[in-house]
Amino acid sequence: MRIKRIIAVLIIAVMAISLASCDTNTTSASVYWLNFKPELDETLQALAKRYQDEKGVTVKVVTPDSGTYKETLKSELEGDDPPTMFVLGNQQEAKEYEEYTLDLKGTALEMALTPETYCLTNEDGKISAMPYCTECFGIVVNPELIELLGYYSVEDITSFDKLKEIAEIIHDNESWLGYDAFCSHDLDADDSWRLTAHLANLEYYYEEKDYGTWSECPASLTGNYMENYRNLYDLCLNNSISTPEELALGGHDPVQEFKNGEAAFLLTGSWDYANITESIPDAEIIPYYCGVEGEEKAGLNSGSENYWAVNATVSEEDQKATVAFMKWLISDEEASAALVKELGNIPYEGSAKSDNGFLAKNDKYRENGNYTMKWAMVYQPNSDDYRAKLVEALKAYNIDQSDKNWGEVRTAFVNNWADQYAAVYDN
Repeated sequence: MRIKRIIAVLIIAVMAISLASCDTNTTSASVYWLNFKPELDETLQALAKRYQDEKGVTVKVVTPDSGTYKETLKSELEGDDPPTMFVLGNQQEAKEYEEYTLDLKGTALEMALTPETYCLTNEDGKISAMPYCTECFGIVVNPELIELLGYYSVEDITSFDKLKEIAEIIHDNESWLGYDAFCSHDLDADDSWRLTAHLANLEYYYEEKDYGTWSECPASLTGNYMENYRNLYDLCLNNSISTPEELALGGHDPVQEFKNGEAAFLLTGSWDYANITESIPDAEIIPYYCGVEGEEKAGLNSGSENYWAVNATVSEEDQKATVAFMKWLISDEEASAALVKELGNIPYEGSAKSDNGFLAKNDKYRENGNYTMKWAMVYQPNSDDYRAKLVEALKAYNIDQSDKNWGEVRTAFVNNWADQYAAVYDN
């Protein structure tokens, strides 16, 4: 009997050790998210704790100081405890970190993506990174200021010709109307992205539309839609609250100008919806009309500069745990609602719905059969240097709007693309 008891005790001990070992194996996987958005940190820390409490999987979120993300990412990826998930912003970064990105094709995340959503891919079809938030941008309009003209409404603006007609009437009569057409779209460091990235996207998008979807940064541009870019740029430039010379210098706050009712049109997007509608609750958003044939079927610019990547160099166990965590973020009702509250929209079926009116308008355009202007700007090669040269040329053009100076803008737009491509990809 004593021997049987000893054997039984030994069996129980072995089972306990075995179970402990199994439990250790199931909880040894961990997730480490290197977060790009400082404003998201508090929400992510709370979600990480909740997931850890519910699932027993350790989730660490680290948020570098604003402006230090790229250098932190490089350092952390080469460290002893690298992030299992990190954020990429564009196609060039996907190329740069190719060896670190797991192919997300066929994962639960890809299966849940909403239609017409851009991923960062390579020429072999590998999905290097997937968007965790999407935004849209266009021309935001104060309907009241359009209707004060007496014979127009926002619904009338379905082409560049109509937009130009209304903008010029407002600008020509600014002194007695008490407001102007366009807010101050500056070329300083704080605001030039509106013109060198977002407005530039119309040229890239239509060029891509002609020649097929880009999967990698093209080596060159044709510049076939530069005149359309010029159409809208000139309209903003010459029908603004501020003079062209003042816009070259910068220092204005176009969003506040719009909120103050100082102008009818503002180039911005869904990220400004809550801020703008505090003052202009019925603010509308329309596409970038620029004189392209068939643009009455245009929609908004829609895409992302925030893409999730999973680290291909960590253990398979951590990779699976990371994908499972990401799936939870987009599918759990409370988790996805928390992300949507901060980000405006996450592009996955089953996620919480956004109450952002500009994003709703984007959906409405798509439902009505209008084409979405995808964010081809994410392919800008060496984007900081590329945009800096474009700003320099645009400033000169602001001062003297000659065809010669526009030729320099075209050079900075088209030739500069090829130069920056060579600097990044041919070395």
